[in-house]
Amino acid sequence: MRKTMMTGLLVAGMLGSAFAQDFRGKAVYESKTYVDMDLQGTDIPEQDRKRMLERMKQDLEKTFILDFTRTTSLYQEEEQLGQPIAERGGMRMAVFTGPGGEGIYYKDVKNLTYCNQVEVFGKIFRIKDSLPDLQWKLDNETRKIGEYTCYKATAIRKVSRPGFSVKPGKGNKREKTADSGKEPVGAEDKKIVITAWYTPEIPVNQGPGEYWGLPGLILGVDTERTSILCSKIILNSQDKEEIEAPKKGKEVSRAEFDEIMHKKMEEMREMHRREGRNRDGGRVFRIGG
Repeated sequence: MRKTMMTGLLVAGMLGSAFAQDFRGKAVYESKTYVDMDLQGTDIPEQDRKRMLERMKQDLEKTFILDFTRTTSLYQEEEQLGQPIAERGGMRMAVFTGPGGEGIYYKDVKNLTYCNQVEVFGKIFRIKDSLPDLQWKLDNETRKIGEYTCYKATAIRKVSRPGFSVKPGKGNKREKTADSGKEPVGAEDKKIVITAWYTPEIPVNQGPGEYWGLPGLILGVDTERTSILCSKIILNSQDKEEIEAPKKGKEVSRAEFDEIMHKKMEEMREMHRREGRNRDGGRVFRIGG
């Protein structure tokens, strides 16, 4: 018993020493977003359907890097083969995974603010606002992620997701389009359950994207359609660059950005309506959350 207590004190002392200084860490996360998309019965040729689904799979499976200190963090997609993300070229689908799911996400947990730089429809925006208060409910359930013991926490979040439509085949009875007088296509407000796994062994209240506020680094997150899992951690990183908020793009609040997105989706639906693409109703694919 005495030996166990001494070992515990020794480990606690080592952790306290490691995190007492102004340390810096780096965590690698693998993110996967799932979508149920059935393009059978559409006017899209089979070869194009396969290419479209393969490209979507690539866009929905990504690797992110979280650079963090006790008070600040920067979460962004890993560059591929040394090539900046913005220079990859080729067609990329517009995928909306909710706040923090795209672009560069900076958090200041001391001042309770964030800055999310995103590029949508060819324009760059800097969303600056207060960090979301997720009201975590702590649980005693544990699991191992790598060498770390993680504890479960859950929260409920209200989300509003845009979507897009394609012409359905015969027999489709999915959601009506905006032209039918029903709820607008692509608009959805609902509550989703967030399950997070955090480790007190790394005592910082940071995590991937918008997730934060737990008594330990968040190593895993599961939501309705997205799964994020840490695959590598480097503590006391030797990076010398200061973690700073992104500076590109037009600065807007979250509410202003949501309104801009809503208007843009309305413009796109109006464009499709004029082209007659939605005259028989639309199928909606909502991604993220």
